[in-house]
Amino acid sequence: MARNATKQDENTREVKKTVTLIRLFGYLLTYKLKILAVLLIMVITTAITIYNPLLIERAINVHIKAGDTKSLISLCVLGVILNIIMVMLIKLRMYIMATISNEVLVTIRQELYEHIQKLGFKFFDNRPTGKILARIMGDVNSLKDVLTNSVTTLIPDAITIITVVIVMMLKDWRLGLAALWSLPVMILGIMWDQSRAHAGWQLFRKKNSNLNAFIHEDVAGIRVIQSFGAEEETQETFDELVEEHNGSFIKACMYSDLFGPIIDICWAAGLIAMYYVGIRIVGAESVAVGTLVAFGTYIGMFWQPVMNLSNYYNQMVTNVAGAERIFEIMDAEPEIVDKDGAEDLMSIRGEVEFDNVSFDYDDADDKTDGRDDAGELDSQTKANEASSDNSARKNTVALNRGVQSVYGNGRTMCKVLNNVSFKVAAGETIALVGPTGAGKTTVVNLIARFYDICAGRLLIDGKDIRDITVDSLRSKMGIMTQDNFLFTGTVRDNIRYGRLDATDEEIEAAAKAVSAHEFITKLENGYDTEIKERGAGLSAGQRQLIAFARTMVSNPSILILDEATSSIDTHTEQLVQQGIESLLKGRTSFVIAHRLSTIRNADRIFVVDKGGIVESGSPAELMAKKGEYYKLYMAQKREEEF
Repeated sequence: MARNATKQDENTREVKKTVTLIRLFGYLLTYKLKILAVLLIMVITTAITIYNPLLIERAINVHIKAGDTKSLISLCVLGVILNIIMVMLIKLRMYIMATISNEVLVTIRQELYEHIQKLGFKFFDNRPTGKILARIMGDVNSLKDVLTNSVTTLIPDAITIITVVIVMMLKDWRLGLAALWSLPVMILGIMWDQSRAHAGWQLFRKKNSNLNAFIHEDVAGIRVIQSFGAEEETQETFDELVEEHNGSFIKACMYSDLFGPIIDICWAAGLIAMYYVGIRIVGAESVAVGTLVAFGTYIGMFWQPVMNLSNYYNQMVTNVAGAERIFEIMDAEPEIVDKDGAEDLMSIRGEVEFDNVSFDYDDADDKTDGRDDAGELDSQTKANEASSDNSARKNTVALNRGVQSVYGNGRTMCKVLNNVSFKVAAGETIALVGPTGAGKTTVVNLIARFYDICAGRLLIDGKDIRDITVDSLRSKMGIMTQDNFLFTGTVRDNIRYGRLDATDEEIEAAAKAVSAHEFITKLENGYDTEIKERGAGLSAGQRQLIAFARTMVSNPSILILDEATSSIDTHTEQLVQQGIESLLKGRTSFVIAHRLSTIRNADRIFVVDKGGIVESGSPAELMAKKGEYYKLYMAQKREEEF
């Protein structure tokens, strides 16, 4: 899928519905024995259903005609017993299938969630969180009825239709043909309608995803919205998305609702034709009253399953779009995977080397030929190609080719990092400074292998990190990013997240080292205080101190601090600085900080800009050099004095 925003429809790949359905129904094979039991139940209930008109025919033509009340009562008792058995079996079938379908949904949701957790940062960079949630929740839930009815509706109703046709033809082929003459008309009508309905429901899923994404983003940023008084603007956007959502739903329903009338008309036409042929052509004297009644019942038994199947088909068309969206994510290949033969990193010294490393965030995402992830031309390219202005289309193609020559196969440059080389000794502390967007965070993200480099090698203790398993690599690292995300749970649980087997004593020791212990003990329940979503109720500095303790308790060999003190006031920063310095000892550390005063004890400083390291050296060396670092330091000092 291509990158998109909350108001932009997702580009979904086109897959044949049969392929999606076969894959979806494959989940039912795990429950073979239960499904066989359901099928046996359906055979029995279908047989009883087919036998009911024959009971009616015999009651009218034989017992009522002969005035045999005793036999008629016996026949009625038999019919009641059979139908009670049928009702009980139907209830049992519904219970079994409800259990199976719920278990399948749990399996699909678990597989989807597990797969999403394996996907790299690029996947999440390119789509709003709300659109991912829409697939995990809404799209998965939409499959329940499709799975249940695939067995309880599709198979028994298909068997019923075939059996009814055979019985009608055996009893009187002329009445049978008359009753079924409108079937081809119905098939053509359904085929015409379903293609439009499927496209409508695909569009609805996209609009629903847009609305989910906007609501999630709006709620997450409600403080910003209220701070800037932007309620009216967000309301307008919400109304626009709701209007699109409702419009797509109504249009999809309009086509879906045509299924019923098409079948009703064909049903009525078949019934009229059967009675006309039976009375006017074959002759009333040649056809017994009981037979006409039985045929009328059989026509209902034929068209009702047809109606059920059309409703199921309508339901399938409605919800198969959800399955397509689910499987599209499940088929997305994780960008960061262990190569064959990758080794676990048991212990490391912490030596890090960049060997002509190049990186571009858009390396795998730029559609330089105007195509989306499914290989289809994107909307803008289609628009240009369809444009009457031929020069505009030629210019677009030329531009795409030009971009590909620079950033395609055999690219000559990258926009973020380009041929970066440096070597960091074990235990050395490196500070990364530079203007916003220069690539400082990118450097540490590559070390943790959140992204794969485009070219060159990245070595730890002389081993290419692509030859090391991802889990073992990251288990040796302590990473504190700018986003100090706290989970719902206790303070203790959030700190323990850094190392799940950490003891309470180790957790408290880590908190003390970063000066978090004092404020934690003053909370309502101390370390057992429940944290609200995203740490609501705590100050930015408190959230950052908890996140810092979480990093410290992991006891890493390589430490990454990305703006570790950005949300801490000057007084708290002084308290935590000693804890930071003790944590840095004996570990290879990469520290990103805009406050240059916090990195004065770094072994070396790298000034990152223009796709590379433009300057490096100790703080004293760089100050004496009066280069880029000196300019940054003096500019910041003037700001502080001002």
